[in-house]
Amino acid sequence: MASPSYATSVAKGLWAAGADRIGYVPSVSVAPVITALVESDGGDGGRSRRVFPLSREEEAVGVLGALPLDGRFGAIVMQDNGFGNALTALTTFSLAYHLPLLIVANTRGGLGEYNSMIHSLCQHVPSILARIGVRVFELDRRSTPGDWEAVVAEAGTHARMTFRPVVVLAHFWATDGKAA
Repeated sequence: MASPSYATSVAKGLWAAGADRIGYVPSVSVAPVITALVESDGGDGGRSRRVFPLSREEEAVGVLGALPLDGRFGAIVMQDNGFGNALTALTTFSLAYHLPLLIVANTRGGLGEYNSMIHSLCQHVPSILARIGVRVFELDRRSTPGDWEAVVAEAGTHARMTFRPVVVLAHFWATDGKAA
């Protein structure tokens, strides 16, 4: 049996984390994860009963971050450059009101990045998130797909245990032989 892809492992980890709903900001970089999530939830065409697109990152934080107010748990799949949009929502909503939220963000700006202007924000994302008090876990090709699944699942547990948003920065370059 072939080992699962990194994208499939992230999807399995999100479900294992106990996500009741998963929103995503559409991007070709996270498309394999979105496809794996939607298919594993019985949907197609980019949506299923529990997986759906959102237009912007701060909208995702508002919609998915509010689920704990109803006793549920949400997760977001996005690119790390979207934290430029999401910072205000994270600091004034999720962090301020102690609302657990799991965010899996594809990292940009590392080895293999073709877009030279993406580096100006993305290289600072881990330190920006740490500075505002958001816990960050990082994954790259040095870890197996099984490790990716476990870290994503454990990050969800950590978010719920600490009543805080938690981010997994996942470096998809050179994992599945594709860009994402």
